[in-house]
Amino acid sequence: MSVPESYFDTSGWDRAARLSGGSQRIPISTPAGDFQVWTRRVGNNPSLKVLLLHGGPGGSSEWFEPFDVWFPRAGIEYYHYDQLGSFRSDKPDDPSLWTIDRFVDEVEQVRLALGLDSSNFVLFGHSWGGLLAIEYALAHPQNLKGMIVANMVSSGRACQRYLDEVIKPSMDQGVLAEMTELESQGRTEDPRYGALFMQHVGRVHGVRLGPGPRPDSHVRAVSHINWTIYHQIQGPSELTSDPEAELAQWDRSEDLGGITVPSLTVGATYDTMDPAHMEWMADQLPNGNHLRCSGGHSPHYDDQENYFPGLINFLQAL
Repeated sequence: MSVPESYFDTSGWDRAARLSGGSQRIPISTPAGDFQVWTRRVGNNPSLKVLLLHGGPGGSSEWFEPFDVWFPRAGIEYYHYDQLGSFRSDKPDDPSLWTIDRFVDEVEQVRLALGLDSSNFVLFGHSWGGLLAIEYALAHPQNLKGMIVANMVSSGRACQRYLDEVIKPSMDQGVLAEMTELESQGRTEDPRYGALFMQHVGRVHGVRLGPGPRPDSHVRAVSHINWTIYHQIQGPSELTSDPEAELAQWDRSEDLGGITVPSLTVGATYDTMDPAHMEWMADQLPNGNHLRCSGGHSPHYDDQENYFPGLINFLQAL
């Protein structure tokens, strides 16, 4: 199904607010007690409801504000959602909570609270959220109508290998050496590290919008990352994972064949994740499709003209 030209008109950001069902805080039970997570519904479509899983770990749904331009026009109901520990949700100080299995259980509790089921429930995950989408689809396949995994590979080791063999060799080696030294000193939150990362990684492989100011939602999302969660699950930085961390050990490449719901993988040419691997994932999924974009790790910012029509076509085909 082709996408009308009207979808390329990105004016009128207030439309999503007029269609919004408002925000809702959902109670979550965990081994460490009960907490609440923030969600917000936009639109109304009984047969197509998309739950957005943000990246990080420890990011926020602010990253997905560009969806508020495109999805309402397509008649797609969708849910912004900050995972536990993230910006608008409760932030317990308990390292035992930051595990993949615990987050997957949280997604299931959110699904139940929102009343989503196999007749309408599509799970969308970006980056870390893509990992959660894969894990959820393996654990609860009976609840899904479809799945989208955007800008995420199926293995932590594959992710680090691409960084080591492709991304890092393409960088200015003097800059890389300085960043590596700051990482070894545990100074990834140092302003100097942040400036180097933004110039040599973020603007090249993250959001490729040139030298000007970043989009407001992107700036806010970065400023609200919970780095405690990020460092525990990921490691020092987006360039270097902790080999002992849970993400580095994670690998579902051999299990993709067990996800039988219609699925879409999304890759991008300049991503920090291997675009060829994401295309390979679509071939392993029994009902897999692939969308290749020309942007970086966040093509919903820097390649909207390909990204959103591709997502909308897949969703409407369901």
